[in-house]
Amino acid sequence: MQLFKAMLLIFLGGGTGSVLRFLISKTLNPVSSHFYLGTFTVNILGCFIIGLISGWVLRSNYMDQTLALLLITGFCGGFTTFSTFSLENLELIRNGELNNFLIYSLVSLLTGIAAVMAGFWINKVIA
Repeated sequence: MQLFKAMLLIFLGGGTGSVLRFLISKTLNPVSSHFYLGTFTVNILGCFIIGLISGWVLRSNYMDQTLALLLITGFCGGFTTFSTFSLENLELIRNGELNNFLIYSLVSLLTGIAAVMAGFWINKVIA
């Protein structure tokens, strides 16, 4: 695949994911000052989507490189955000909200892993 085409696919997927992340975060983050619901939602949805796609690849033994660049590298890369998650955790620590930091971190990590597993499981069930 041409480098330009690969970069364009990543750009389109990443831009779409980033804009969607922005809209979800702006809508859901103000819901709670102690739990960043928008960031949590996009990260968990991204985990679920990557689990679905990866499970489908394993089940069908097929992955179009174009689709992988657009959806996995581009969309999921732009949609999910580890850097914002880390910044939000630092903010909780700086504010002395250690319990909220622990809850947010653990719930995000465990739910993210569960979401990837759910994506794989759905592919296994429909196979």
